Amino acid sequence: MIGVFDALRAEIASFPRSHALGRVAEVARGTLRVTGLERRATLGDRVMVGENHGRLALGGEVLTLSPDGLTILTDDAPEGLPMGCEVKLYGQSHLAPDDSWIGRIVDPFGRPLDGRPLFRGPVSRPLRSPAPPAAQRRRMGDRLATGVAAFDTLLPLARGQRIGLFAGSGVGKSSLLAKFARGVAADVVVIALIGERGRELREFTERVLGPEGMARSVVVTATSDQSPLVRRRCAWAAMTVAEHFRDRGLHVLFLADSLTRFAEAHREVALAGGEDASLRGYPPSLAPAIMALAERAGPGPEGSGDITAVFSVLVAGSDMDEPVADILRGTIDGHVVMDRRIAERGRFPAIDLLRSVSRSLPQAASPEENILIAQARRLLGTFDRAEMMIQAGLYAKGSDPQIDLAIRVWPALDDFLAEDAPADGVEGSFRRLAAALKPR
Repeated sequence: MIGVFDALRAEIASFPRSHALGRVAEVARGTLRVTGLERRATLGDRVMVGENHGRLALGGEVLTLSPDGLTILTDDAPEGLPMGCEVKLYGQSHLAPDDSWIGRIVDPFGRPLDGRPLFRGPVSRPLRSPAPPAAQRRRMGDRLATGVAAFDTLLPLARGQRIGLFAGSGVGKSSLLAKFARGVAADVVVIALIGERGRELREFTERVLGPEGMARSVVVTATSDQSPLVRRRCAWAAMTVAEHFRDRGLHVLFLADSLTRFAEAHREVALAGGEDASLRGYPPSLAPAIMALAERAGPGPEGSGDITAVFSVLVAGSDMDEPVADILRGTIDGHVVMDRRIAERGRFPAIDLLRSVSRSLPQAASPEENILIAQARRLLGTFDRAEMMIQAGLYAKGSDPQIDLAIRVWPALDDFLAEDAPADGVEGSFRRLAAALKPR
């Protein structure tokens, strides 16, 4: 944490001594054409428009460059901007996180949203940093206690692992993320709320996350009514905050809700810049954008900490082949599918274990634990294949010993998947799993 004078010096140093200036030459719906900056601007540069025209400056980003001008996408609708408005060039986006941000709610520009002053950190970091060099990164670490029995046992989460949480709306995704924020063994939690409803922010931080979770968290949020530039920036800003703590040697839990809204924001920006839609309306640049974000998480290089990441994805109708889900699933170290039918019968978290995979196995568990995990999966799979016959009364007891066993243990296994971890953590969760597998 920095002192008051260090923060003041960092704030003063952040103000540029001079700006390159351009002028608005054309105003369209959401975009501007600007002249005078053709030889100074680069793609992705931030600009401020209209400070000298009786209104607050309107932020924007450079989308295209050409010999006769730039195309700028603005953060808000450009209504009221006349031709000839002054445009200031600010350069590439940076963020200066600080340790004092823990317990705070900030926007994607590092401004406080909870009504209290916020110190700027002494080091300004690029918003889109490259991932650590692949050859220098450590392997995934030990299994983490999560506070959820199913993730302590059947779907283990290892230090530095990246998993996807695939769910439709209203099946308990946010509640599960909050359980992770409170229960996963980590030094700092960084939460990106991308495109969420504005009314849900306080509900999530005060009721769902609670004081216990908030005390070790940094929440970076952009609401659904903000521009695609701001919503997309939210994911990058949150990852930049996570990298700040990782580089201090800490273990960071990164939670993103949701990557789908990041992808939708990226699509809006890309289409405004003239990119063609291809993957069910998504631009070709979506895959590199998702992969670049995901690769920034994970184990750090020697001497630094790790970022354990959970990326949530909204999947309509549990379609795991839609573009965002398909791209992310091939990039990360495991995926968890939440099923609406399970939620509708009242079991939370509504994890479909048979469609979920943790790629930290088998290394994350002992041989004895792996035997229990394989047995539980086998019996759940047997019951799933026979469930229609069982429910219809077509199965005769004694026809198949494996189905008979699955029927006897299924209620206990189903209850186990809804349990929080006991006080003795992972070891206690495995004892409960072993008890659930014993025939009644």
